[in-house]
Amino acid sequence: MSFTAIILAAGKGSRMKSSLSKPLHKIAGFEMISWVIDSAKSAGAEHIIPVISYDTPDLSSFLSGHRLAIQKNQKGTADAVMAALPHIKNIAQPILVLYADTPFINKDIMRKLLDKIKSGSDICVLGFIAENPNGYGRLITSSTGSLRAIVEDSEAKTSEKMIKNVNAGIMAFNGNIIEETIRKITPSNSKKEFFLTDTVSVGSKDNLRVDYIITDKEHVIGINNLEQLAYAEAIAQNNLRRKAMLSGVTMIAPETVFLQKDTIFGQDIVIEPNVVIAGGVSIANNCHIKSFCHLERCNIGEGNIIGPFARIRPDTVTSQNVKIGNFVEVKKSTLGIGAKVNHLSYIGDSEIGSNSNIGAGTITCNYDGYRKYETKIGKGAFIGSNTALIAPVNIGDNAIIGAGSTITQDVPDTGLSLSRSKQTIIPSGAKKVQNKRK
Repeated sequence: MSFTAIILAAGKGSRMKSSLSKPLHKIAGFEMISWVIDSAKSAGAEHIIPVISYDTPDLSSFLSGHRLAIQKNQKGTADAVMAALPHIKNIAQPILVLYADTPFINKDIMRKLLDKIKSGSDICVLGFIAENPNGYGRLITSSTGSLRAIVEDSEAKTSEKMIKNVNAGIMAFNGNIIEETIRKITPSNSKKEFFLTDTVSVGSKDNLRVDYIITDKEHVIGINNLEQLAYAEAIAQNNLRRKAMLSGVTMIAPETVFLQKDTIFGQDIVIEPNVVIAGGVSIANNCHIKSFCHLERCNIGEGNIIGPFARIRPDTVTSQNVKIGNFVEVKKSTLGIGAKVNHLSYIGDSEIGSNSNIGAGTITCNYDGYRKYETKIGKGAFIGSNTALIAPVNIGDNAIIGAGSTITQDVPDTGLSLSRSKQTIIPSGAKKVQNKRK
């Protein structure tokens, strides 16, 4: 069912104690508001209208691809929705009001709210059960089970304070009634703010059909400060780990593995403790990621063994059965089938051929202080330990580079290249040095 999503994102977020707009704080690597946008798109939103304030240029820039509404004065949630209404192309569609700081709302909950509108409700409120409802607005129902009002905690009667069904803030509307209903709201406090929750009592008095549904609290937690952000991060990580393990990923100590929302896993993957997987990572089947690895924006091929203590940086792509060992850093490089970089090496801006072996201490010297240059290593090449490859340079197929070399020129296929000084041996030289020191 097509609908319009309005995302309220104009709050000042002063409790975050940050110069960054609150909706741009990240959970599992993605901005809070992007979680909400993605869920709305998944639920079938035809139009998404974020409502922001005029003094959040960072948020405006982030949302540059969307039709933005500006709430000029902070006069409450109903005022924010009114700012969005002129931007709606089809007011007859259902309207779903979401919050940028409630990131875990999902498409299934959205569709349940919209189904209520589709089946004849004019307003549907999302609530949850709070074992300790202090501080939450109570959902007050009529004898027929419809929603009659939302009463704030400070205004609730003693009997109403016992109610555990509380307001989560998110609401769905029949688009045809929303503007008229909001215009009937009167200011609720000394600041003359207009609260969207008052549409419930207004709608009830106007004999509109007002309903509610209940969801789990975890889906509607709001983020108001950095402590709550950390709590939300923990929830997101637990959910991502659980999803990964159910899809075929073995985690030896899952609580020590950190994922991002967009991580893509194959099956039969083993991840050891203390691994960080940042954004844009895909890991194919039968891979083994050893302890203390950090992966970011890379594609790891099938059957790879990575780590321990390996750092795989952006734009790295590995083929099948690649081995990247301890204290190896790889950046913006491709590694062919069966390539090995096992120890203490830096591979940057490089193309490594299949079945090549890169010895310990090898460095591709890709930067001269001004520009980056590429190193190409052919199939089956052997690069000896402690080699510096000064890019741009090409090493041919099945070539051998002697240990301790500094390579500045191309090496042909099957070529052998050395650049170390000739070794000198002085018979009994050690004894002479020792005697002199004595």
